[in-house]
Amino acid sequence: MHNIHFLAHGWQARRDAGFDREGVVAVAAALGVVWGTICEGAAIIVGYDTRFDSQENARLVAGLLASCGLEVRVSTSACPAPVLEWSVARDDSCAGGVYVSGGDYSSDYGGLMVCGPDGGSPDKAFVQDVDKLIATCPSEELGPFTWADLVDGYMEALLGEVDAKAIAGLAPRVVVDSMYGTAHFVVPALLRRLGCDVIEIRAQDGSDFGGIHPEPVDPWVDACERAVRQNGADLGISFGGTCRRLALVDASGRMVSTHVVPPMVLGHLVENRGRVGRVVNTLACSARLGRQAARLGLDCTSVPVGFSRLYDEMSDGDVLLAAEEYGGLAFPWHLAERDAILEALYILELAAASHVSVAQLVERTASQIGRMSYGREDIGLDIAKVQSFRNILPGLNPHAMAGMTPIAVSHADGLKVSFEDDSWALLRPSRTHPLVRAYAEAPTLEEKDNLLTAAEKIVRDGLAGEAAG
Repeated sequence: MHNIHFLAHGWQARRDAGFDREGVVAVAAALGVVWGTICEGAAIIVGYDTRFDSQENARLVAGLLASCGLEVRVSTSACPAPVLEWSVARDDSCAGGVYVSGGDYSSDYGGLMVCGPDGGSPDKAFVQDVDKLIATCPSEELGPFTWADLVDGYMEALLGEVDAKAIAGLAPRVVVDSMYGTAHFVVPALLRRLGCDVIEIRAQDGSDFGGIHPEPVDPWVDACERAVRQNGADLGISFGGTCRRLALVDASGRMVSTHVVPPMVLGHLVENRGRVGRVVNTLACSARLGRQAARLGLDCTSVPVGFSRLYDEMSDGDVLLAAEEYGGLAFPWHLAERDAILEALYILELAAASHVSVAQLVERTASQIGRMSYGREDIGLDIAKVQSFRNILPGLNPHAMAGMTPIAVSHADGLKVSFEDDSWALLRPSRTHPLVRAYAEAPTLEEKDNLLTAAEKIVRDGLAGEAAG
């Protein structure tokens, strides 16, 4: 039996390190036992991404769940994660959903991602129960399941979320980059119904995502940037494989920083749509979102990294926007999870309401909240040294970094050091990889790089001191 651990986001693994039929059976059988015990006869919805074996694995998962007395429905096509999660949240008979996907990782990965009855993160007790049962010998008995279209209802709901007439009046030319992922099954048709002139690239590939990672970051967004320039498009949008994150490209073919888009969207929600509420983000998010919240008179709460922490905040019912450090946004009135498709519609609606280009929207946002330079570096260490650094973290309290004096030092999530001008640096030992992640943000590129260098020095000096002691 593989050494499998079921976490808050589910289970993902490389194909050469555990993701195979045996692993899928072990996790799916454990899910079936837990769901079948706590909510006998409930419905479970299964979706899947565009990986070559995802539909086959979805059939297997569905059969195993059905054998536990659950009513299982499987998507008739590959679909974005938000489509599955929205479908679960809108069905009172549903206890949760399973999404067969390796996320935004390369085709070398696979996984089973799970949501609770509201489409958001499953509760901690559920996760712990599943994790305990995976080590048991699972049955491969399969039960009957049905197929269901998940896309149409979701699309109709999103069409009602934005000002379709305004977007049609703008009639933008949009490059939709599906990155060989699931956006292809929703986004082009949705935007065409809104009157957009759509140019789709990297639509479908049933094997290996064309050799790329379906992750909306450089260098994987290069093809979208080229397509915008070649087609004279007004903007381009690259969607991650599961459609939880996006990358925005302006008309010049330049990718907009993922740390600029959330403040832009927040401004639109408040100033053009009249929404109010609290903003929640992770401690590794850009200070620009907090600045925008303050400008708009909104409270902003920062929590440790991990979407489950944002989900816990959203359960309070007063959250307007939840943002993670990689740019994923959740709109709680719509779904308690990240949805890059709705995010894209809000960007188009903002452009239509403002009558300016994406580049001008970026400049306007910068004039409102200032410019910052953001960076992250991974400091590779062996597992023992990562644990050693984790042990000494609570005792670290730097009195200066990169020639600056901190105004606050926090150990809520690793070590975060903050400065008067909103500069900051964060060190977090990874829970899943043998490394320490260093983040920093400052008004200039040079200051940001100096903070990253100082952060790495804290790690090296701390480990050296531990070894000497």
